[in-house]
Amino acid sequence: MKTVYSIYEKITEYTAVTVGKFDGMHKGHELLAKNIKSKSAIGYKSLVLSFDVSPNITLGKKYFGQLITNEEKQSMLEREGIDIFLQCPFEKEIKELEPEKFIELLVDNFNMKYMTCGTDFRFGKKGRGDTTLLKVLADKYDFELEVIDKLQANDRDISSTYIKDEILKGNVAFANSLLGYKYSLWGVVVHGNHLGRQFGLPTINLLPPDNKLLPPNGVYITEIYIDSRKYHGVTNIGTKPTVSGEKIIGVETHILDFDSDVYEKMVQVVFLEYIRPERKFENLDQLFNQMNMDKELARNFFNQR
Repeated sequence: MKTVYSIYEKITEYTAVTVGKFDGMHKGHELLAKNIKSKSAIGYKSLVLSFDVSPNITLGKKYFGQLITNEEKQSMLEREGIDIFLQCPFEKEIKELEPEKFIELLVDNFNMKYMTCGTDFRFGKKGRGDTTLLKVLADKYDFELEVIDKLQANDRDISSTYIKDEILKGNVAFANSLLGYKYSLWGVVVHGNHLGRQFGLPTINLLPPDNKLLPPNGVYITEIYIDSRKYHGVTNIGTKPTVSGEKIIGVETHILDFDSDVYEKMVQVVFLEYIRPERKFENLDQLFNQMNMDKELARNFFNQR
């Protein structure tokens, strides 16, 4: 997959294009990707233009990070078989483009011959462009346009906002059904306090990326990928209130039947099911008794699959 970083790049081949933030790569985004890939049958290169928008949005007391980081997005698009990924910074010059000028750039610079989008697609300065205008411009600039209906679940459009809402409620299993894949985070294994090992429950600790959306503090059944191998485990997101007064949110995972040294390795933690909220216990014995119960709950979960 070729990656470019400017709308002023030049692509000589004919392209099939879809445009958006693609900040979740959910089922709706997958359908758009499928549409542009289908045009390879007539020789068009598939091109995803993704606007690189600031990941930090404060709404009340909630912090919304990214469902996927730019690196994860690029990896997913490559696995999808996309030919060209345009990671376009959403800077003032782009924001100020009039709708027709924006489309003209796609035609002139990327040889756009096909475009697909959802019914709610907006483009150009202040979102003045919509699908009605896009149909006019498709005729004027001689490209095929396909507008698709939004996919829905529970009578609500599947969107990144919907998925974020569910993740922030801890509904990771339902969020996974909206995404079409399992929600996860990547991180390098760092040293913790090694307390779990003393109680026969060794854990690995990850510091999540600052721009990554995390489920609420609590305990989750998870899959863990290390060196392309899959393991089962239990993951706690939180501040370790029983053993630490720190306020730094960390991700701590006990991997079932695993006790290898993986420090400084890159690990993926995949969230499957919410178990319980994080809580402070009166002593360490109570904490590790609960951890053993969480561990057996996870083991039963995987045995029943």
